[in-house]
Amino acid sequence: MLPIIYGILSAASWGAADFIGGLASKQTSPYRVLFLAEIAGLIPFIALALLTRETIPPALEMLLGAGSSLLGLTGLLLLYRALADGQMTIAAPVSALFAALVPVIFGFFTLGVPPVTTLIGFGLAFLAVWFISQTGTTDWRSALGGMQNFANLRLPLLSGIFFGLYFIILHRATLHAFYWPLVAARFAGFVAFGLYALLARQPAMPPRDLWGFCLLNGVIDIAGNAFYVLSAQTGRMDVAAVLGALYPASTVLLAWIFLKEKIGWIQTFGVVLAFVAIVLFTV
Repeated sequence: MLPIIYGILSAASWGAADFIGGLASKQTSPYRVLFLAEIAGLIPFIALALLTRETIPPALEMLLGAGSSLLGLTGLLLLYRALADGQMTIAAPVSALFAALVPVIFGFFTLGVPPVTTLIGFGLAFLAVWFISQTGTTDWRSALGGMQNFANLRLPLLSGIFFGLYFIILHRATLHAFYWPLVAARFAGFVAFGLYALLARQPAMPPRDLWGFCLLNGVIDIAGNAFYVLSAQTGRMDVAAVLGALYPASTVLLAWIFLKEKIGWIQTFGVVLAFVAIVLFTV
């Protein structure tokens, strides 16, 4: 049961971080929001690593931690490009679906085939991810129609694959240590966004009135990473990844509560499927 709780907490944290980051990104460039968010997640985990006197893991695991961050950032850039190209009806659902599917396929080969109830849970969770990721104005028929053209799928599919690889590599990086690989991941993101700002000759820091949003985004996001790692360490990595991929449900619910956005029937159905999948994972 504990791995399931950690997995749900990872999804809730990531969804909340996306919600807060989205609010801040409406007023400034997303990379500036993420730059400060990386710092916000980096500092407390360095402090925790030092306070707990955690042994620094081998260099390979630190590099894997950094690499996982770069994989996630690449997936994010590909997703943003797909959204900017007007593929909103399929970009988010396809990306989220493959982010969950890739770790499941990897888990079949490395962890063995899970119980039947877990397999059914995977299927329902995949459907849940697809339905929840639909926007309120999405016509699901047009979304499915858009999938008939592979050109429309290329960027979202690649984005999902990179997100899925992020789940796998982050788990591998944290097999022998908890805080330091996550520190390496945040530091890699910090450097990447800093270099981008330098090359673009743009300020890296967001406006001061957005610092609160950005700092909260970073702390909640790295908490999501930590909960995912705990879920994967105490249970199956593929189940942890699928639960984490349900993060759009948290974003949708927060938008409903705070922004009074309407939740479509298809998203509601997706949330119901997610709950059923979670129950099956606990059997």
